[in-house]
Amino acid sequence: MQEPSRASVSTVLSVVCRRSWPSGLSPAYSQLLGTLLFSLWGRTGKDSLRILVEPEGDSFPLMEIGTCEAEASEQWDYVLVAHHHTQGDPRQVRQQQFLEELTRKGFHIKPQTIQDQKRVFFGIRADSSIFDLYRTLLLEPEGPAPHAELAAPTPVPVTTRIRIVNFVVMKTKTSAGETFEDLEKDGVFEAKFPLHKGEGHLKKTWAGWRHMFREQPVDEIRNYFGEKVALYFAWLGWYNYMLVPAALTGLLVFLSGFSLFDASQISKEICEAHDILMCPLGDHSRRYQRLSETCTFAKLTHLFDNDGTVVFAIFMALWATVFLEIWKRQRARVVLHWDLYTWDEDQEEMALQLINCPDYKLRPHQHSYLRSTVILILSLIMICLMIGMAHILVVYRVLASALFSSSALPFLEDQVTTAVVVTGALVHYVTISIMTKINKYVALKLCDFEMPRTHSERESRFTIRFFTLQFFTHFSSLIYIAFILGRINGHPGKSTRLAGLWKLEECHASGCMMDLFVQMAIIMGLKQTLSNCGEYLVPWVTHKFRSLRASLAGHLPRDPELRDWRRNYLLNSVNVFSLFDEFMEMMIQYGFTTIFVAAFPLAPLLALFSNLVEIRLDAIKMVWLQRRLVPRKAKDIGTWLQVLETIGVLAVIANGLVIAFTSEFIPRVVYKYRYSPCLKEANSTVDCLKGYVNHSLSVFHTKDFQDPDRIEGSENVTLCRYRDYRNPPDYNFSEQFWFLLAIRLAFVILFEHVALCIKLIAAWFVPDVPQSVKNKVLEVKYQRLREKMWHGRQRLGGVGAGSPPPMPAHPTPTSIFSARSTDV
Repeated sequence: MQEPSRASVSTVLSVVCRRSWPSGLSPAYSQLLGTLLFSLWGRTGKDSLRILVEPEGDSFPLMEIGTCEAEASEQWDYVLVAHHHTQGDPRQVRQQQFLEELTRKGFHIKPQTIQDQKRVFFGIRADSSIFDLYRTLLLEPEGPAPHAELAAPTPVPVTTRIRIVNFVVMKTKTSAGETFEDLEKDGVFEAKFPLHKGEGHLKKTWAGWRHMFREQPVDEIRNYFGEKVALYFAWLGWYNYMLVPAALTGLLVFLSGFSLFDASQISKEICEAHDILMCPLGDHSRRYQRLSETCTFAKLTHLFDNDGTVVFAIFMALWATVFLEIWKRQRARVVLHWDLYTWDEDQEEMALQLINCPDYKLRPHQHSYLRSTVILILSLIMICLMIGMAHILVVYRVLASALFSSSALPFLEDQVTTAVVVTGALVHYVTISIMTKINKYVALKLCDFEMPRTHSERESRFTIRFFTLQFFTHFSSLIYIAFILGRINGHPGKSTRLAGLWKLEECHASGCMMDLFVQMAIIMGLKQTLSNCGEYLVPWVTHKFRSLRASLAGHLPRDPELRDWRRNYLLNSVNVFSLFDEFMEMMIQYGFTTIFVAAFPLAPLLALFSNLVEIRLDAIKMVWLQRRLVPRKAKDIGTWLQVLETIGVLAVIANGLVIAFTSEFIPRVVYKYRYSPCLKEANSTVDCLKGYVNHSLSVFHTKDFQDPDRIEGSENVTLCRYRDYRNPPDYNFSEQFWFLLAIRLAFVILFEHVALCIKLIAAWFVPDVPQSVKNKVLEVKYQRLREKMWHGRQRLGGVGAGSPPPMPAHPTPTSIFSARSTDV
């Protein structure tokens, strides 16, 4: 007899379902269940379908006598926690309504109360039929045949069970339209979380300090925390691995400065310039400073402002491209290994919506120009606020200069500029910590106002907005120091003043690169050290405090199951931003590592050391100190990849500008090939930079000061020098200034075009997807088409039908982490 079609059996079974449960099941749900039962028909045969009867109570409507009873071994994957309420309490009634709604959807609920009667735990387990429905909805359309796909069912992974249960719990509404989030805000429920189960192996092999240099078990992380967390650690491990050559190159550039610490011609001239007097830098300085007094800072500046800086900046532009391109290849391998290459996130979310509510209506894509305009205006206002914070930092530094200059401490008066730079960096770090919380709140509100269609779309838009605000928060002061500081101050005798009172601060006596280096070193150092310490100590102390308080209260449950639920409850809570915050922290660090790396070549080395600790901190937090994260399915790192590519482009632009306008590289090259003494004698043994220091300093007549008597020793000084290219007596920009400006702009254009071309060539040269992955995917598609052809011939009467072609073994490419997933 010919096998009935899916449509006919699904229709008949859906009618049976509607007749069996006329009051409790909608037509849409009946059709879904009919489809599910047809899948069971294909799996077990028509004789295995038994008579369906109406269930008792509020259990799941799809019941089969002898087959859909509660599982023998109960797996409570999810727990709700609430305070114990007395009978008649309105919160008790709302709690019961929510639990009854879950029961109607096919969830088994087991309440347990701690002996002190203050807290009640509800264990939650979904009926196996829900997971069968999930499998049915996500059958791939290109598969050979439904019954072939379901011939050998595999157990539902725990991560999938938790994901489905969490989704339904969060989307379930009471008759009054209240969600779990609403009930949690009103104190009806206290918490919800999946249970930690089987994490012992991860504790032994991964989540411990002694495993710092061991290979990361990415597959095991995926099986326990889901693909999204596993991809985060896979990306972080690869990032650390690629930081090794960047850190070594940066260290080499820095050490090359040490090799020339005393041999640099410029440092020699500065250290020997006892007769050159520098004009007072600001209102705090009331004396002329000998140029030789800056000898130490001049030598330190040469460590990171030398000829190797340009080469290192180009290298980091190439490094960023190669890092991303090879990561795309690694991601393709691991996603194929996890059988997620063709997985679709929208399809997954629609399936979960249908499981939760069979009457779910698809929400189409929409765009509102009004909303987009409002969001753009608000975003620009926030960006202007971030830039304004940089100006507040400028005000602080100006006022701090005046304060430190009038200090009673003599060492502060002598090192005012250094003190201002250091304290300014500390103030900036505090500002970053405060503005991070504000930025997250604003980004969430902007995202909610836009009303994204799905959770993934909401997450993507929130990522873009939050990162944009964070970028300006972290880098606005660095942009000011690199490109504005000391360039709008005027000149001695005619200074630009804040509110007409305080003179704007100047660059450090040894140049603006020193200011930028110190600012980056302090901010990055504080973020890596303090953030890592707080990231570990705060959860550890919180967990210990909660555990100690619970132990002092007594009443330890005798039931081992309840004791386990209580242990999970005492762990630190997590939220949807737990993994997001980890990614954001790494993106900001990646920005520091690449964007201004020309001024701080040790940034990759510092990032590498920090990340070695970061991986273990995150592992320990997730396994030992926090409740279990809800597993999320993913086949890439999402919008973060676009963020990384954007940072790579910004790094090329910023480093080109730093080399051209902040460092002394261009003035040195121009002097060497235009004004150098080597041009006079072709075979001269004289250093070509001899005389550069005197050439780069402008002359100012002390009589042109507005109040020369205020300056100590002014009666014996007629001339002083300052860093600029101006000519007395009108102190306008000299011809050299305009020539240098043209060369700087030409260098920026050339550098950016060369670096971007190198990035494009590297992106073309390294394919995003390995050929082996493409070939395996192509082979699977070919074999599936051959199977479809074979089944089609079978239905047509066996014409040309032989034995079905063998399906290839599941592609198991060599694990990308066999040699590259270690922390370094």
